[in-house]
Amino acid sequence: MKKLLKIHPLKVFLCHSHADRDAVHALYKRLKRDHMEPWLDRESLLPGQNWEHEIHRAILKSDVVLVCLSNAFNEKHGFRHEELKIALKKTGMLSVDDIFIIPVRLEKCEMPDSLIHLHRVDLFEKDGYKRLILSLKKTD
Repeated sequence: MKKLLKIHPLKVFLCHSHADRDAVHALYKRLKRDHMEPWLDRESLLPGQNWEHEIHRAILKSDVVLVCLSNAFNEKHGFRHEELKIALKKTGMLSVDDIFIIPVRLEKCEMPDSLIHLHRVDLFEKDGYKRLILSLKKTD
């Protein structure tokens, strides 16, 4: 008797600066159209939920984290830096061959030191989204 595998949409956490909310929301909608299950605070959090707890749980349950980089992301303050720390901690528990964090540049900007070892994708380039999807399919 064959064992049936449960196929689920890829769970994608979107880590970003709130200054980039419009660009990230457009990415969220595009990922949904491509049959993925993106997690975005403004779409996924419900009123009354403990947002910090829910974000932590969403990162740990995600198949992949897209770190949406911009000049605004690199500013000192914001919970996005805590999100990145959580994602990096989870990465440490995975095989070195696993793709869990994908740096996604929304504009030309510096990469955080903690991500410099990872190859990035530039969404502002012509084939940027296509390359992102190729990487996401590899994680599935």
